[in-house]
Amino acid sequence: MDKTHIVYIIGFMGCGKTTAGRKLASMLGWSFTDLDKTIEANTGETIPEIFSQKGENYFREVEAGILKSLKHHTNTVISTGGGTPCYGDNMDYMLETGLTIYLKLTPAQLKSRLLESTGKRPLIKDLSEEELLGFIEEKLAAREKWYNRAEITVKGFNHDIHLLHSHVMSRLHI
Repeated sequence: MDKTHIVYIIGFMGCGKTTAGRKLASMLGWSFTDLDKTIEANTGETIPEIFSQKGENYFREVEAGILKSLKHHTNTVISTGGGTPCYGDNMDYMLETGLTIYLKLTPAQLKSRLLESTGKRPLIKDLSEEELLGFIEEKLAAREKWYNRAEITVKGFNHDIHLLHSHVMSRLHI
């Protein structure tokens, strides 16, 4: 498969994958796919419903299957879930089939962004502000070995979409 057809946006929950992905796709003139929204459309259930009724392992199996079902999409930016790269061979698969971009934020930056949306996110819905920071630090430390394999890493709270676009254009030779 030609790697120039798919760009995967990865990173911790709340880092801005969907927002950056939409903007990047628009600048490239490509389509945009949010993996979580695709999972919800295919299962007829929300992510919180899947987590609470069937558990995280079931969710990760469905997520991996749907991620791989997108392989025929061309000229597409895909925002993944925060845990997507860390399950099974998902990161290897994304590296083989597309360009991977890690949106990297510090735990404090992530906490400030996630405080506004804890109720919508199954893994953090019942955490206090202090527990949230601890959760982020622990999960991020465990996940960074996958995230750091991305071909492009963009650091910072407000992602410079023009710089990101420039990196993608250069890396994909378009």
